[in-house]
Formats: sequence, structure tokens, C-alpha cells
Amino acid sequence: MKAYNTPGNIRLAILSILVVIIGAGCSVTRGLTDNQAIVRKVTIKGIDKEFSETAINYVDKEQQPNNWLNLQFYYLFSSKGKRKIGEPPAILDSNLVEFSRLQIQKYLINKGFLKAKVTDSIVVKKKKARLFFTATEGPLFKIRNFRDSIADPKVQELYRDTRKQYTHLNVGSRFDTDSLAYDRDQFYQVMKRNGYYDFFRQYINYLPDSSFNKSVVDVVMTIDNPEGKAEHPVYTINNTLITIARSNGRTTGKADTIQVDSQFRFVDFSGRFKPRTVTSYIFQRKGELYDIDKQTLTTSRLSELNVFRNVPNPTYEKLSDSTNRLNTKIDIVPLKRMTDRVEAEFLFNQGRFGYNLGNTFTNRNIFKQAAILQVKLNWSILFDNGNSAVNEGIQNQDFRTGVSVIYPRLLLPFKFPNLAKFGVPHTTFSTNFQMFYQKGLVERKSFINSVTYDFFETTRKQHSVTPINIEFSSGSIDPVARIELLKQNRFSYVKLIGRTTFTSGSQYTFQYNAQELNSYKNFIYFRGGLDLGGGTLSLISKLIGAPRDSLGQRTIFGYAFAQYIKTEIDYRWYRSLGGEKQFILRFNPGIGVPYGNSNQLIFEKNFYTGGANDIRAWLPRTLGPGQFNRASYGVGGAADTARARLKYLDQFGEIKIVANAEYRYKLADNFFGAKLKGAFFVDAGNVWRLHKQADNPNGEFRFNNLLQSTAIGIGTGLRFDLNFFIFRLDAAFKFKDPQFNGSDQWVFVKHFGELFSDGPFKRSYRVTNGENYGFMQLNFGIGLPF
Repeated sequence: MKAYNTPGNIRLAILSILVVIIGAGCSVTRGLTDNQAIVRKVTIKGIDKEFSETAINYVDKEQQPNNWLNLQFYYLFSSKGKRKIGEPPAILDSNLVEFSRLQIQKYLINKGFLKAKVTDSIVVKKKKARLFFTATEGPLFKIRNFRDSIADPKVQELYRDTRKQYTHLNVGSRFDTDSLAYDRDQFYQVMKRNGYYDFFRQYINYLPDSSFNKSVVDVVMTIDNPEGKAEHPVYTINNTLITIARSNGRTTGKADTIQVDSQFRFVDFSGRFKPRTVTSYIFQRKGELYDIDKQTLTTSRLSELNVFRNVPNPTYEKLSDSTNRLNTKIDIVPLKRMTDRVEAEFLFNQGRFGYNLGNTFTNRNIFKQAAILQVKLNWSILFDNGNSAVNEGIQNQDFRTGVSVIYPRLLLPFKFPNLAKFGVPHTTFSTNFQMFYQKGLVERKSFINSVTYDFFETTRKQHSVTPINIEFSSGSIDPVARIELLKQNRFSYVKLIGRTTFTSGSQYTFQYNAQELNSYKNFIYFRGGLDLGGGTLSLISKLIGAPRDSLGQRTIFGYAFAQYIKTEIDYRWYRSLGGEKQFILRFNPGIGVPYGNSNQLIFEKNFYTGGANDIRAWLPRTLGPGQFNRASYGVGGAADTARARLKYLDQFGEIKIVANAEYRYKLADNFFGAKLKGAFFVDAGNVWRLHKQADNPNGEFRFNNLLQSTAIGIGTGLRFDLNFFIFRLDAAFKFKDPQFNGSDQWVFVKHFGELFSDGPFKRSYRVTNGENYGFMQLNFGIGLPF
């Protein structure tokens, strides 16, 4: 995710384009012939509030009013009547109006208003049509008596034992055909979970007996036996044949054929897999009752291994004897074993420009166990056309490389229950190296090795445990920068970015409801993490009497080690507002505390804010800490040089609190092949130092100064949803800037006239701070911000 702050003229150009798109040709009737009208409003009367919102969906889609923006996009970008983007006008069609009337009437009857009648009328004015549907519901029919008539005693017992768990059909409840269909489907699933492979929904019927004068219905539920049989047969699982084709789908040539055990026969034409890779995720075992849920679970987990292109549901074949056994066949087509993906981005930000190149190589099946090998390389370089020697030419370079091996199981030295029922567990071994260089300031290198276990407790609860995380970081500060920093008593920066540290720790993360994040349901999402570092090293150093360095910190292998505890929470509240409209509240606090062998968090463990995913009106790492004001550097001479050298790294803290509110909605269904969606948002928060620091005056956390030191940004954005990814553009404005005091913090209101132009406030800021003040920040990114 990258953030960009474009010059004022580019911002104005983007806004101008939006105004042209929205304002061009506001008429919704242009292009219509004299005998045509466009449907602009639909009104439904006489229906209870409980059903009125749903009833509108039974109006034919071609007779529902257009979204205004969708329609304008169609008029602007479509030609010769061909639908390219947007949606064509909803032309009034009397036949479709009549069809809609019948559908609404049928819907009411299905909801228990068996005598319901619906009429329609049309009003046309200036080629704009209004449709009116008026319902007379009549009495609501309710269930007076309910009983079952099931020929098979075992099926009857199963039905009566399970009915209370799902039924919508109770004495006194509405006689609702949707409820009949629901109950039928629920018991069908019960039968399929209990061995009844040959059972069909058509065996279940409901016989209503209605007394129209009394508005009541007697219902009899019947289940017949199969023709010519005294009962429904129950099936058990017998043998299972697993066939893996080549990547092209062919099953020809030589194949690895293994009789794994009395159940599984494994035939692999690709020659790339061990039997355990597949058999570990087949949940139907020999001798068990046929269970449709286990069939679905098998298909889901094999697909989640991410090594197979096509995993259809298992198929079954009845044995020719009278034992009611099923042989299972599972046919799989693997993905290509190796892939290589190249990514590139161009960066532009207030005179700074550069590029980001990345390459990811993936081997999807090493050791024939569906283990994934990933090798990642990433190199970014940023140039700066600044007006100081420090800011000319290459500003910084960041090189990263990493190797990960991901096993689709938990590799543990002891036996652990199979947790694959709720999701594929993973064991990840990773090694990562990063080298960061910033001109005139620092060169840092870090080397991280870790082992991580991911598994699901339920479909909603996911755990991630990293028992081993070993990190080695070293930094060297430019000699000139060191002298200037020490002159300004900025000792914490020298220690933060210039020291060599070594630490070993453990991490734990818990997630709840991650599978719902792309839905429009009402739900909460929670993610909490705990990071503990240096505890084991501290114990070892004390036991062996490890020496201390010049700062009094104990060392391991000659290097001081970091000791800390860090935790962070991400809590979100999602509410559906109907259709593709959604409101989200997010609260994201965190704190890191150095202790024992450390009096300061290492660089990699501090919190930073600003950027495309939290406080969007500020660039990454440019907000805070607290009410710290960069004007405290002073202006001129060494102060200007120090400011330039610390362009990216001076805003950090041990405490973070971020809150977001975002309203998301759909603008157009078809905008150049993508769904166009919009958002309005408010972001608030900051980072703070744990204690008062001379380096960051007014940067420490204080409860009595929390609101005063909180930043607020507001904005709007567009999302281009292409299904496989979302391209995002957000325009965010600084609303409240905590680096100022009192009423001067409310910059958006107080200096609204200078949002896109120069003025006294911006000129004064330039003199005091030696840099430009930017109200607006444009963020381009892939995916949603949260």
C-alpha cells in the first residue's frame, strides 16, 4: 500500500474530472423517443412494514428506478444503444408491470395472506413514470394443528428427535410457504448427515387443509418410502479411490499407484504427491455412515491446500450386493507446480519519485506434501528533488528478501488433535532479511527467523502462535548526522536507529470472524496480538553471568538484547444498511513497554501512524507523537539539516490509539468493467511516547491531554471493485491537527479558504517550520483500508 501527496493543480484536476462526470447531462430522459417513459419511482401501498422492504424486490428489475449515477455513466460512456458501462434507462413496459403485480401478490400469498390481491396504476409526466402497487392483504392464515405421517419408523424417530432444532412450523405461527421450504430443506440435510444417501427432497410433502372462514390451516407433513421398499436404506462408506491427474487434466501414461490401507487406493498421474497429502483431509472413513457434511468438508479442505486447480465433490458408487455400501471416487487436477509473479509500482510524492519492484517465486508442492515454498524479493528506491544537499538524488533504498516454507499441517514433536475440521492448519518457517538506507542519516540491517503455527478453533476463531522469533538488527548513523543529533540532545534517536540489538521472543495472535470481512452482514471483528521479547535471553544471561556493555545492558554473543512486552488490538463493528451499503466503526489501540534490559523499544517495535490504512490525512510516519511540533527543531543552519535528515523517522511512539468510522455504498454496477463504490470516513488518533522525552516535547501520553493531542482527518473515496481485487482512491483532509494549540488545531474550519491555495496560514507555517503544510492527502492503494 502506497500513499501519495500530489500538488494542488493535480488535486484540482482530479476534482474537476469528478465534477464533469457528475454534472454532465443531468437529464434522465434524454435519448428517449416520444412514446417512451423512464421509470423514476415505485410506490407499494397496503403492505405491513415487515414485508414492504422485501416486496420491492419482486418488481421486475427492468422496471425499478435507475441509480442516478449509474444512468449518467451509461449516457456518458455508452454508444449506439450498446451497454458498456453504467445501466440503461428503465423504460416503462406495461407487460413487465403486470408481471411485477403478480409477483408481489404471489409473495404475499406465500407469506400467509392467502386471499391477498394487488392492483397497479401508472402515472406518466414529462416522460417520467411512477408505478403504484396497492395491496389488499386480507386475513393472515396461521397454523392450527401440525402433525407428521412418516412411513419409516426410523425416519420418523429421527425427524421427531431433531425437529425442534430447526423448525419454523409451530401451532399459532404464520402459514408461510417459505417456512415449509425451509423445514423441508433442513430435514433433507439431517437425512443426508445420517447415512441416507438415496434420500431426496421430493419424498417430503406438506398437505395443508385451510378453513378460509376461520383463517387457520391444519398441516400434515408426510414422508413416503421409496417405491417397492419398506424403509429408506442407510449407507456406509467402503473403499476410496483417489486419482490425481496431470496439470493439463489428463489421466494417461504411467501413474504412481499405492494401496495405502484397507480404504484408500492412491493413483497419481502427476507423480508429485504423497498419499498423506490428500488422505489427511478426507473425512469420510470406512465403515462410517455417509455424511454430506463430511463430503463438503473434504472438498473445502482439499481446495484450501492451494495446490489443486479442480476439486469436485466426491462421487459415490453403490456396491452391487445388498450391504448398502458406497465406494468413493475423488478426482483432482493439480495447479501448475511453479509460478513467478513480478510486481512494479511508480511512486510520486511532492517532488519525490521512485519505483518499487517485487518478485515472488512459488513452488506449490515441495517434498510431495503440498508444502509451499515462497521466495520474495523487493527493491524500492526513492529520489528527492529537494532544495537541500541532503534531499538531492537518491533519498532512500529499501531491499528485502525472504524465504518461507509453509506446511499444511502442524509439525509438532508431540501428538496434537486434527484441527482441519474448521480450516487447514499451517506451520510456517520463515527467514527474512532487510537492508534500509536513508541518505545522510542511517543504514539499517535486520535479520529475522521465525516458526509460526496457524490453526482454527472454530470456523470463526483463528489462532496464530510464534513460539520462536529471533531478530538481529544493526544500524550505523552517518557521522555528520550523529554530531548534529547529539548537539540537539536527541539521544533517543541515536540509540533508536544506530544501535545493534539482538532479541528472541514469542508472539500470539487471535482473530475472530475474519471470514466475514468481505460480507455485508452485521458482525464484529476482533484481532488481538501479544508480543513478548527477551525474557528467555534475560534468564540465560543471568545464569551465565553475561557481561554488560558500556550502557549497563547485558549482552548475548557480544550484543545487547532487547526486552519488551507489546500488545495491539483491532476491534471493528460492521452494520449492514441494506444492499451494498455498510457502516464500520474501528478501534485500534496498542502499547509497547520496554523493561529489564531495555529502556527503549527497538526501532522495529515502535508504533507509527498516518498513511493509507489508519489516519489517511497524514503521510506515513508523519503524525505525532502527541502534540510534538516540528517547529521545535528551530529554523536555519543545523536545524534545517536535522529536519531534512529526520524526514521519515521522527514520528514514533510506544502508545497508539486509532479510531475510524466509514460509510461505504455502491455508486454504479458497471464502470468500465468494475463496480464503482464510494466511502465517507472520519479518522482519529495518534501515537504517543510512554514518558516525557526531551527529543519530543509534548509528545508523551497524558489522560488529561488525550483529546487535545488527538488528530482528526475526514475524507471521501472511490473503490473500483474488480472482484479479484479492489483499487482504491481516498482523498483525506486534515480536520484537527494536534501540533497546534487551542482553536488553532481546527485547521479545516479555520483555514478552509487555503485548502487548495496559498495564504497567510501556509506562509507562516513555511517560515516557522521550514516546509509546506499540506491539507489534502491522496491515497492510492489495493484493497480496503480495513
